[in-house]
Amino acid sequence: MITAIVLAAGLSTRMGRTKPLLPWGKYTVIEHLVSVLNDCPVQEIVVITGHEHAAVERCLAGSPARVEFNPDYATGEMLSSLQVGLKAASVEADAALIVLGDQPALEQSVVEELVGVYRKDQRPIVIPSYNMRRGHPLLISRTYWDTLVALGAGQTLRDFLRGAGDAIYHVNLITPGVLQDMDTPDDYRLALEEYLRARAM
Repeated sequence: MITAIVLAAGLSTRMGRTKPLLPWGKYTVIEHLVSVLNDCPVQEIVVITGHEHAAVERCLAGSPARVEFNPDYATGEMLSSLQVGLKAASVEADAALIVLGDQPALEQSVVEELVGVYRKDQRPIVIPSYNMRRGHPLLISRTYWDTLVALGAGQTLRDFLRGAGDAIYHVNLITPGVLQDMDTPDDYRLALEEYLRARAM
């Protein structure tokens, strides 16, 4: 069983608007992400909220996702949201797919590729890359969850990955979307234009 943990708790300071609630086609960014994940080989979707928690939760009412609140969202950085997600995941889950809540360019084929490598080759940490650059989402075996949960203030997921060494397997893809998240209004505008253009083809 694989649990998708969607990190959607941030303050969206640079965007100026709450990123998960931004319009994305007929839906919002977070609704679109959950819809994509629902078609992927994951058995559970947990969305971690913080800023505008109630609005995001209302947005996902009736969706297949379960919502968990991170009380430290304003000061705990992304790691604290990941830790909330790992603690909330089903005891039956053997791996977590860590998804950025501001990466609506996520493609089902990317998740299928990562899960396929994890299942077939028994790789404990599987990360997509494009043009030799590491992207998202990440797939991490339960073997490392306790280590991640034990990381303290000031530490990051990047610190954990730096120490993971040969446990990491990079899947080289031709999908630039693994590098694309949205931090600024220009990022959002360009990403949405690209998405709508692709839908119109």
